[in-house]
Amino acid sequence: MAGQPLAKARRLVSLGRHYRPDPRHPTLGDDFYDVVEAAEFPRADLRFRNQRWAERVGLGDLDDAEWLDHFAAFAQLPENIPEPLALRYHGHQFRSYNPDLGDGRGFLFAQLRDREDGRLLDLATKGSGQTPWSRGGDGRLTLKGGVREVLATEMLEALGVYTSKSFSLIETGEALERGDEPSPTRSSVLVRLGHSHVRFGSFQRQATLRRPDNVEKLVTYSIATYFPDLANESDPIPAFLARVVQRSADLAASWMIAGFVHGVLNTDNLNITGESFDYGPYRFLPRFEAGFTAAYFDHSGLYAYGRQPANVAWNLERLAETLLDLCPRERLSEVLGAYQPQMNARYCWRMLERLDLAAKDPEARAWQARNAATSDPEDAVPEDVVALTNGVTKFLDESRVGFEQFFFDWYGGAASAERARRSPEAENY
Repeated sequence: MAGQPLAKARRLVSLGRHYRPDPRHPTLGDDFYDVVEAAEFPRADLRFRNQRWAERVGLGDLDDAEWLDHFAAFAQLPENIPEPLALRYHGHQFRSYNPDLGDGRGFLFAQLRDREDGRLLDLATKGSGQTPWSRGGDGRLTLKGGVREVLATEMLEALGVYTSKSFSLIETGEALERGDEPSPTRSSVLVRLGHSHVRFGSFQRQATLRRPDNVEKLVTYSIATYFPDLANESDPIPAFLARVVQRSADLAASWMIAGFVHGVLNTDNLNITGESFDYGPYRFLPRFEAGFTAAYFDHSGLYAYGRQPANVAWNLERLAETLLDLCPRERLSEVLGAYQPQMNARYCWRMLERLDLAAKDPEARAWQARNAATSDPEDAVPEDVVALTNGVTKFLDESRVGFEQFFFDWYGGAASAERARRSPEAENY
């Protein structure tokens, strides 16, 4: 699409019948966000448009001018959030607490419903200008960073990881100076489609400010908005934490099976719905290597591939600490204790899925059906599934075959033996 100057015209949009605005986040109040303005960019060149997901949320009929108006100039979508909101949160970054965080180069600007399953989804930005939380930064995103996020989300979605979606990427015509890559470099603004911007750090901020009333408000909002089936629980705090533990366990398992290394598993980069998001320094494994890191500045290997499940557990403990004014420590600890068994179980099931064996094992299918809607880790994984998972993991570790090559060669299990015999790794099999 040819570049064109931007003007903040409030055009009427060509909305599909599936567009269902539902702006919930503003109801939390201004303890949780700051109203901000989007930066004005000199040009707009559309580099990526996620038409499949645009159609799914009722925005697929936008023409080119409307798309740029709403996702580069950020004109309000009809009946949606009136002004962009830079969200407030704290977080542990490399296990050091930082009270100066928040949306420093992004904001939430719309919420709408998924036409297929009714989930509330957010449209939020990266690279849309400075906010009160920019900490001296320019609030911009390099085009390289935007393209890397598109590649990450498309790959992870294809691998079955529950991830945010790259919705739009627009080159914005500015030259940016960066200390860690050749400069000046090209600029962009990214729009993400995601399931919740309630981060672990959102709770940490309110707890640090000694606002247990706001912590409880955030729990109540989260249950009503994302986990409505918990609304009638007699003890909602541990029920809420148990659901976040369950979602987080599956997220950690899915990263491991995908061979994905997040790079910055800080508490502000995990959210309550267990959705993977925020793709700065990430990498995919060339070969199975527990110590493989993604961020060049992770000198200690804290966020290495093999340490990701433990880091998610550590972050869950920090989330639980914010709930101590609302629930006894013993009860929260009991809930946290379910994380490791659940992560192990999900790792096994995700292995079957990656190898396309889940649908071929009746016992595994029955086990998955029982576990899909429960956070109870006591329902044991079938022994043959555990044996297969352990065998594959051990083989990957010891053989040093290419991680992606292995799963390509053996997709479908024994039925793919002929493909494996033709593989560059055949001698290792």
